[in-house]
Amino acid sequence: MELLNKNLLADYMQKHADSVKPLTSWIKLIQLAQWKTPQDIKNAIRSADFLSGNRVIFNIGGNKHRLVAVVVYVSGNVYVQWIGTHAEYSKIKF
Repeated sequence: MELLNKNLLADYMQKHADSVKPLTSWIKLIQLAQWKTPQDIKNAIRSADFLSGNRVIFNIGGNKHRLVAVVVYVSGNVYVQWIGTHAEYSKIKF
């Protein structure tokens, strides 16, 4: 999959040092993935949750951080829409 909006992740990692290692691992996993359906994501990442509009919620770093991405299966793109702490996520309605 091709990861889009990486600058959002880079900015976040600068502000949250504890996210660097788990986000780096997540990025590698995304770049190696070849997801064609939501079930492919669920098979690879059991904790993934799904929203409307092909959005997927990923738990990062033992659920300390949450990431919302739009997955475009046909083109193989993953667009990072939002990333924040679990506490910040709890205050937002997706």
